[in-house]
Amino acid sequence: MTRYLRLSHLMGIVAILVTASMPLDVSASHTRQLTVQEVKAALDKAPSLREKGFILVDVRTPEEHDTGAIPGTDLNIEYREIAQRHREIGASLDDHIVVYCQSGKRSNVAADTLTDLGYKNVYNIRGSMNAWQQARYPVAGGRR
Repeated sequence: MTRYLRLSHLMGIVAILVTASMPLDVSASHTRQLTVQEVKAALDKAPSLREKGFILVDVRTPEEHDTGAIPGTDLNIEYREIAQRHREIGASLDDHIVVYCQSGKRSNVAADTLTDLGYKNVYNIRGSMNAWQQARYPVAGGRR
């Protein structure tokens, strides 16, 4: 197990992530898609943001990240650098990784890259920060 989760909690989060992404919406991508509502529900269910059962990665630029991020974001790696820096995520190939950007396009590219690198449980947040803010969900302050 990774430092982010407990087994019993993981099973609940996995159930949310897997059921939420079925049927798979792959649209020009082989990445599973999650809505902001599904991500918010998983975050709300977690005993703490550190024990959420998945690794949350903002793939926007550092400048964009500094304007605010989804609470519980573990790190910021720009999508163009994900192939070179993916080890910084600290994930095994079986860990759950959720990525987002501003609109969902760059995070789709990042998620596809991670999947191509062998990560088996990669999810993109459909609509990403735009959808998160449109839903009026809280935003955490910058730099991680």
